[in-house]
Amino acid sequence: MYTHQKECSNIYLMKEILTIISKLERPFSVASADSYAHIENLKSFEPFAKTIISELRQAVPKNILADKLEQLFSGYDSLPTAEKIERIKSAKKTIMRFSQTPPEKKGKTTGQIKTDVTDVRQSPSQVDVKYVKGVGEQIAKRLANINIESVYDLLLHLPLRYEDRSSLKKISAITPGQEETFIGTVIDAGPVGQSFAGRGRRGRGIYQVAFKDETGVVIGKWFNYRKEYMDRKFKAGETFFVHGPVKLSGYNRTFEIVHPEIEDYEVGDTGKVHVGGITPIYGLTEGIQQRRMRTIVRGAVDSFIDWIDEYHSPELITRLELAEIKEALKKIHSPPVGSNLTDLAAWKTAYHRRLIFDEFFFLELGLALRREGIKEEKRGKIYKLGGSLTKRFLSLLPFTLTEEQKKVMGEIEKDLTSDTPMNRLLQGDVGCGKTVVAFHTLLIAIENGFQAAIMAPTEILAEQHYKNFKSWGETLGLKIALLKSGLKGKEKKENIEAIKNGEVDIAIGTHAVIQEGVEFKHLGLAVIDEQHRFGVMQRGTLKKKGINSDILIMTATPIPRTLAMTVYGDLDVSIINEMPRGRKPIKTSLLFDKGLPKAYSIIEKEVAKGGQAYIIYPLVEESEKSDLKAAITMKEHLEKDIFPNFKVGLVHGKMKSAEKDGVMLAFRNGEIDILVATTVVEVGVDVPNASVMMIEHAERFGLSQLHQLRGRIGRGERESQCILMAHYPISNEGKQRLRVMTESQDGFYIAEKDLEIRGPGQFLGTRQAGLPQFKVANIIRDQQLLQTARKEAFRIVEEDPRLTTSQYQPLRDILKRGYRKRFELGEIG
Repeated sequence: MYTHQKECSNIYLMKEILTIISKLERPFSVASADSYAHIENLKSFEPFAKTIISELRQAVPKNILADKLEQLFSGYDSLPTAEKIERIKSAKKTIMRFSQTPPEKKGKTTGQIKTDVTDVRQSPSQVDVKYVKGVGEQIAKRLANINIESVYDLLLHLPLRYEDRSSLKKISAITPGQEETFIGTVIDAGPVGQSFAGRGRRGRGIYQVAFKDETGVVIGKWFNYRKEYMDRKFKAGETFFVHGPVKLSGYNRTFEIVHPEIEDYEVGDTGKVHVGGITPIYGLTEGIQQRRMRTIVRGAVDSFIDWIDEYHSPELITRLELAEIKEALKKIHSPPVGSNLTDLAAWKTAYHRRLIFDEFFFLELGLALRREGIKEEKRGKIYKLGGSLTKRFLSLLPFTLTEEQKKVMGEIEKDLTSDTPMNRLLQGDVGCGKTVVAFHTLLIAIENGFQAAIMAPTEILAEQHYKNFKSWGETLGLKIALLKSGLKGKEKKENIEAIKNGEVDIAIGTHAVIQEGVEFKHLGLAVIDEQHRFGVMQRGTLKKKGINSDILIMTATPIPRTLAMTVYGDLDVSIINEMPRGRKPIKTSLLFDKGLPKAYSIIEKEVAKGGQAYIIYPLVEESEKSDLKAAITMKEHLEKDIFPNFKVGLVHGKMKSAEKDGVMLAFRNGEIDILVATTVVEVGVDVPNASVMMIEHAERFGLSQLHQLRGRIGRGERESQCILMAHYPISNEGKQRLRVMTESQDGFYIAEKDLEIRGPGQFLGTRQAGLPQFKVANIIRDQQLLQTARKEAFRIVEEDPRLTTSQYQPLRDILKRGYRKRFELGEIG
């Protein structure tokens, strides 16, 4: 804390310097040959500057302003005039920033940054956006709607596109119907057909300004204007850049622009914000117009860009050919005239590349640090292998494990016998046998005296795990409990109490497993299924329920490599890429409206030969809002009109659990020949005899879902076929998805294509799905840069695991201030 006396002293001294600097600078605006003569003759300013700097240091010893001024005025008296002028300008700009008045705690925000001399240069990520000139409390609230809360957020609010307004035309050369830019001088201005509200201030008619150059005249028109402001702005003889859509109007066919963009013009003007250069067009929020957004962003760049110091080493910048951070931000928001608009719009410039690299780099740096932190954690007990439970379980299996399953089990066992908690991702295609591997892992934990938990993304999947594991567990004498939102009060309470007392060996559920009030006596292992529907914070909450518990994450469908590097970048990865022996390829065909009889014929022939069939529909009941066929309606039609000789069953999500189970069991036992179903069968009882599936309105399903559904057949020895029934109209994305499904059965290939088609946000399902919230980077478009950033980040952490050396400390600070919250970093490990 600084004393009031010191603060007053600082402010007084700064004002004193500012007054002197202002007097020095005042003649700069006079355009004459001897404008700067007094600068040339000023031979003894440097000693005076040193005196002021010394007094500043006496007021507050650690003084950033004093350091800045000392740099600017060192050797000042011996500099050439041009350099003196630049130093004076820089000094004034610096002092203005440091002498801004802090906003009052109550009342209207001034829009100026709260500072004190000793600690003014905070990171822009720590400075509230309300302190940017022209923002204030109300605009800050509106900016928060588009996730702009700090100055750094504002600097990273990149233009969506750019308009080249640098191409100036003479008025005689402008074209009606086009957006044009010209320089015009006001020859006449005033209201036309006006009526005024509130003492004549707000005009309800039209305010008209005539702009002229040597070749012609253009009329600018404004509605809903303030007369006093317009009269003051548009005085005869004033010259402006003018930009907007031109049209011909009236009998005289006069050029006019309604609400043109205008900007003051002086001879030799460059670097204009709105007109006269390459103009950025930003994404907006309610209550902020484009012009104001541009002004705000430019203000942030001008005021705060010097607060950002380069944090990457010169060696890395040179080796990777990266732009300097200050240059990148300046040029993105104010591109030089002549820049390639296509590259700017596609974010392919060297300046965009720098920001994209940084986003990936700091994400990967956080993941690398978290992984390093996990390595430093120590488990309380080393697991012992070869217990009776695991041996009995493997002996009960009616099939032989694949080599890939054995390999992954070995990797997991190595984790469990190390002194560091496991943090592993298990990937594999539909039906590859991940569940067996997961249950084997649970048994190792239980054998060593621990409890285990399984968290699934949906209640259907949680129930499926419960049924699978309960049948195995009961044979082995284990107690397994299900936690879900639909449980009745008494049953739920009993389960929670049993988990707390250690009576439950395995707890299975959705997010209910991590709710407050669910306590484990000794949680040793957590298995998270379909992790890409869970955020990192949820993963951490589950982990914290056990002391350094082991984590195994498995996904129902493969995750593309780029996503694995971002969402799971801190995990070790195991992959099962071998299907169980005896699995035969599934033939996939695509049929359209007229092909429906053919599809029914295929189903009839297969069922007649002893096979069973699924027919999948997207909806449960006909809806007035949709033309999709519904399972309930079509089941009756199929049973009566199409397959009268076969037993047709129905299962859908609105049925009670017991009813669903009964239908699925009947289908598995061969009592139902054709099962009409919704996507509830994405997960379900294995039916090895099911050999044909028809998916109605396949164009409406996602790729991952189609692949998951197709995985319900082909689990036995019969040749299997999947029929995709599509109906027009079909979107381009729909066509791409269907093409991919007919091309491949490789889940990894399909996942990559799904990511390309849908983008990362939709691929993962929700905004909170664990995907980092990138402002600039795109994991599909920028895959190569992601790999480069990951390599560099992990190299640095390997070299300095805690980022404590002077070279890497700035990276740690930036990660903590600017990225930790946004990327949910640093919460685990």
